Parts: sequence; C-alpha cells; structure tokens
Amino acid sequence: MSTKTKAVAYLRTSSATNVGEDKDSAKRQMAAITAYALGAGFEIALPPYYDAAVSGADPIDARPGFRALLAFMAENADVRVILVENASRFARDLVVQLTGHSLLKARGIELIPADAPTHFIDETPTAVMVRQILGAVSQFDKATLVLKLRGARERRRAQDGKCEGRKSHAELRPNAVKLARRLHRKHPRTGERRSLRKISELLAAEGYRNGAGKAFSASAIASMLSAA
Repeated sequence: MSTKTKAVAYLRTSSATNVGEDKDSAKRQMAAITAYALGAGFEIALPPYYDAAVSGADPIDARPGFRALLAFMAENADVRVILVENASRFARDLVVQLTGHSLLKARGIELIPADAPTHFIDETPTAVMVRQILGAVSQFDKATLVLKLRGARERRRAQDGKCEGRKSHAELRPNAVKLARRLHRKHPRTGERRSLRKISELLAAEGYRNGAGKAFSASAIASMLSAA
C-alpha cells in the first residue's frame, strides 16, 4: 500500500501566447511540481488542473480549472493538498492570493508552492510580512511588465501603423495579392471584371493557395483587393 500523500497539481498561464503544445510554460510548471512531489513524498492525481490564458488577478472561484479542481477535491476527501510551481501561479494579485489561501485553509486544504513549500504555512509575523511583500512585488512586476508591453505596442503602432493581430495577405503573400489585383482590372474592350471566384481559380492555377492547400475563398480575394 502506498504511504504517499495524495495531491493535485494546479497550473496557470496568463497569456494566450504562452499556451499550446509548442510552449513550455505548462511543461515547466508541471516539471517543477513533479520534482518537488517526488522528493517530498506526494502522489499527484493526474491530469493536472490547468487554467490557460487566465489572469493571476482573477478570483480563484472564477477560474474554470480551479473550480474543477475544487469539485474534484470535494468528491475526494483524501486529497487535501494542492501543489503549484510558485505562489504567483496560484495568484499574482496580493489580495486574491491572501483571500484565496484563506478560503482553502477554511476548507482544510493545504497549498504548497514547489519553490517555497512553507510559504503559506509559517504564521510568524515575519513570515506573514514576507508573504505580503513577495505578493506585492509579484503584483508590481506584473503591472510594470504590462505597462512596458503597452508602451512597446504603442511605439510600434506609431512607427509602423500596425503591431497586433493577424498578418494581412499583402504581408504574407504579396505576389498573390499583386496578381489578384492585376486579374481584377477591367477588360480593355468590354469594361468587365473577372468574378472573385474566377480570380481564385486563376491564382490556384498559378500555385497561389491558402494554408490548407485549397483555392482562396471569394472573401479572401475580396480582402486582397481591398488591402491598402
């Protein structure tokens, strides 16, 4: 019979750009949690509970992944430990972190950051002060980063006129756009224009297709023709 204490892993990633199979945020968090659990004698229930693209300032009961985690623990009374990579993965906002921890403590649930296991346990005045300072620093760092990124976006927008969103057809396939516009010109004798679907067929014949290898849709051709 296993003598290991059962626990669940909680992962959180703030930005959608850090979410996906090719990203390492969730993998890094799980690796840190697994390494700690192995040395501390915890048995992790799988799969982990994950809030992807969820802000650390969101209340824990407003997060789908964390709500599912709490529902699991409500049905499994022998699981009373939540493991996280660090305290800021639980909550970056100081108020959310402290109120969230109090909620878990009232339910008899222990929260353990892998990088500082006693972070939420020690109740000495010094430990409480350190928790509050670290939470405030984490919150400040996040707010500072947001402001820096916003400033960078605004500078790029002022310089280039664009810094976000999907790239246009003109940026991705300028030669296709150039040909589409040429094919859309009025016929010198009849004054008629080719239809969008006909232009799509002619582009496909020249090897210009969408990412799926199919002929462009009429709306895609219209977008090419209207692009600045």
